[in-house]
Amino acid sequence: MDKYEKLEKVGEGTYGKVYKAKEKTTGQLVALKKTRLEMDEEGVPPTALREVSLLQMLSQSLYVVRLLCVEHVDKKNTTTGISKPLLYLVFEYLDTDLKKFIDSHRKGSNPRPLPPSQVQCFLFQLLKGVSHCHSHGVLHRDLKPQNLLVDKDKGILKIADLGLGRSFTVPMKSYTHEIVTLWYRAPEVLLGSTHYSTGVDIWSVGCIFAEMVRRQALFPGDSEFQQLLHIFRLLGTPTDEQWPGVSSLRDWHVYPQWEAQNLARAVPSLGPDGVDLLSKMLKYDPAERISAKAALDHPYFDNLDKSQF
Repeated sequence: MDKYEKLEKVGEGTYGKVYKAKEKTTGQLVALKKTRLEMDEEGVPPTALREVSLLQMLSQSLYVVRLLCVEHVDKKNTTTGISKPLLYLVFEYLDTDLKKFIDSHRKGSNPRPLPPSQVQCFLFQLLKGVSHCHSHGVLHRDLKPQNLLVDKDKGILKIADLGLGRSFTVPMKSYTHEIVTLWYRAPEVLLGSTHYSTGVDIWSVGCIFAEMVRRQALFPGDSEFQQLLHIFRLLGTPTDEQWPGVSSLRDWHVYPQWEAQNLARAVPSLGPDGVDLLSKMLKYDPAERISAKAALDHPYFDNLDKSQF
């Protein structure tokens, strides 16, 4: 790790600390992710190797944060003299994330909406990245503005923190559902469904889309129950006709019966095409939600110059 000069700690990822660092020879800024990997006598656990090779494959997309290399370090304990192997993942460094970007338009001396063209451009790139992951059998499962890094100068948005994306090869594993930040969490996950698919990411994308337009979260719940009530108040309490099997999900209770509100009122500055796309992302039945690939062809993007992507 002598190749890198650590500059500052920039966060705690799901798997450990993240540092901003500089590669000494080139001056390139990188993000170092220290992974809490307990290596066994045989070396790196196969699960970790799979995660890493998956990350390397996925990061070939411009819209996924690039994994530049993996450094293996033997860290010696000065008192015991026993060395403990560590893995550092070295990613490209980006200066900001979508949460900070939205906040900068909401707070400060010059609050202003994100230009509609900016929202459209960011959403297209997000869908490109998600579509890329899904086409390789990977769910992100924790998409949120903090996990979307932004290169302000180039106007590029990239998906980060794919650490939780488990390959959803058949047969579907039963997933624990403690992972996704509540505000972007799909209703099937909140209701305790153990078998879920690409729709969980699309729901999150819909919430992020609305948040870019509104500059505040669409469903800011502070508990799983409150989160569901936020969703039901806007979209109406779901029924078995609308979403087959919903009432037999593990955490289903009898909820107040709300009527669906007009979605356009929640995103007043969004045009009809945008509202239509959003409504297709926020369908209750996960099977009915639009796929990332289909969303890229939605009329909302018709006036976007797609050749730049």
